[in-house]
Amino acid sequence: MNRGAILHSCILPDIYAKNRSLLSFRLRTAREDAAECSLAVYARTTPERIRKFRMTCSLRDKEADYYTVEVPFSKVARYQKYYFELVGKGGEKLYLTSWGIQEKVPEDGFYEFLYANEKDCLTIPEWSKGQVYYQIFPERFCNGDRENDPEGCVDWGSAPDRDHYMGGDLRGIRSRLDYLEDLGVQCLYLTPIFRGDFNHKYATTDYFEVDPSFGTKEELAQLVDACHKKGIRIILDGVFNHCGIHFPPFQDLLEKQEASPYKDWFIVTDFPVTLSHHSYECVGAYKWMPKLNTSNREVREFVLSVMDYWIDKFHIDGWRLDVSDEVDGSVWTQARTFLKEKYPDCLLLGETWGSGRKLMLGNQMDSIMNYIFRDSVRDFFAAESIDAADFDGRLNHMLAEYPEEMQQALYNPLDSHDTERFLYLCGGDKRGFRLAAAFQFVFPGSPVIYYGDEIGMTGANDPDCRGAFIWEKEKQDEKLLRWYRRLAVLRKGSEVLRKGSFTAVLCEGRTYGFMRSLGEEELYVLLNAGEKKEALLPVASPGKYKIIFSDREEEEGKTIRARWAEDGGKNGVNGDRMDCQGRLELMAGEWSVLVMEKEKEERGYEE
Repeated sequence: MNRGAILHSCILPDIYAKNRSLLSFRLRTAREDAAECSLAVYARTTPERIRKFRMTCSLRDKEADYYTVEVPFSKVARYQKYYFELVGKGGEKLYLTSWGIQEKVPEDGFYEFLYANEKDCLTIPEWSKGQVYYQIFPERFCNGDRENDPEGCVDWGSAPDRDHYMGGDLRGIRSRLDYLEDLGVQCLYLTPIFRGDFNHKYATTDYFEVDPSFGTKEELAQLVDACHKKGIRIILDGVFNHCGIHFPPFQDLLEKQEASPYKDWFIVTDFPVTLSHHSYECVGAYKWMPKLNTSNREVREFVLSVMDYWIDKFHIDGWRLDVSDEVDGSVWTQARTFLKEKYPDCLLLGETWGSGRKLMLGNQMDSIMNYIFRDSVRDFFAAESIDAADFDGRLNHMLAEYPEEMQQALYNPLDSHDTERFLYLCGGDKRGFRLAAAFQFVFPGSPVIYYGDEIGMTGANDPDCRGAFIWEKEKQDEKLLRWYRRLAVLRKGSEVLRKGSFTAVLCEGRTYGFMRSLGEEELYVLLNAGEKKEALLPVASPGKYKIIFSDREEEEGKTIRARWAEDGGKNGVNGDRMDCQGRLELMAGEWSVLVMEKEKEERGYEE
């Protein structure tokens, strides 16, 4: 076996408490290297009572396998020593302890889990797992009150520009909640609504006021209440990495310089501080957005007061936290401790463009904006630069960064206010776009609709991706809108899609098949991102499978019979991980999707 690939770290996601009497363990090996992996665990006080648990290969990327097992305890898990036993395909046995790899059954050097404190157990808001998000750029969604339009507003639908205002506001969003409800939206994410510079409001000047061009605090309260009455949650955008130059503490610094009581709120590199040169650190190189010194205690307390205020007074359901990976981590650990004590169901969603692992150790974020998902989907469905095997490897590698609970809550976008719209990346070809959206809704995590994607809006990066929503029905793509509505219905009605495991069963060029499973329930998905072809899809067992979703809607409800696998069910993708005794013979249309479930009577159910 490849000894250098065998790894276990004593932190999440390799070990953590799911609750006080249930621990999750994980071990990494080289891909297809081990025939069997087991966990041996015993209490410190009773070393003679060793319990052994066979581990399951739950994820596999291009280089590694990830084995997991959950271990229950009759009481609170405490003082549990453990080690791993690995058996190679040639019969070689190895043991992994905190001292490294051993060739004999270890007598010392064991790993040890000490105590499952209540607050150390991994808790993610249940409502956030697998839900459908809808991201709104408030200035461009709907103008519901022309009285609050900024001076010099251009016509709704004008070519977007970084300096233009079109008049979108909170009242406009509230007026369109029926539309969002019909679309299947379960949570709204609004980019910043607080008083700030520019149409995007990421240069905040007053964290305790709604920007007048968006409305009033009363209108925000009305919007939140209206959302909640429809069963829709709402999260706001908190910009705490930086502020706008008109933020009063920064203005005080400009006026009083070294005598300002706020000088340590910012990262000054040179006095006197002016706007004419870079005498202070900024976000990126944008001098109009000075970076807050989040290592400063007063700044941390200020951030916490803002986050608490809007949840307490206006009952928002959580925060999307801008540039969260640049903020001092102590801000988020303090915020999580304080906010979760008062509002255990509030969501903390961090922005990051790479791996969110350092934010997702159980003491900061519940979820992250998963742009790595977007990059992989872009490369497979839009750029067509990777095949199904590469796609699967990247997806599994991404999921392996996080524990199961966090995988279910990952915020999975196709695009956003900071990227090209996905349809633009597809060159306007809606076949690839529709298939990418379908994949979003059948993959682990939470699918995100960026406002207007569902009606066919397109555009390059900022400012083109921030166009005004097209409300004229004759200009909307009704077929695409119906596609999204069908996908939302599919996901909402399937706990397997929201919380089930994920395993590929077919990777052939541009054709990708996988299984989602939860308990006894199984769904199979076949995506063909290319020309029409015959596909032989491995499934768990022979029998009847019903089509519950298809790009050809008339196929839904039809059944297909799977035959016995001629190869014994062990060949093909992940054949060593799962026993696929059945084969579905399918004709995959060009740029098509099929979602199928096993007929209940074939699983022994009695009707």
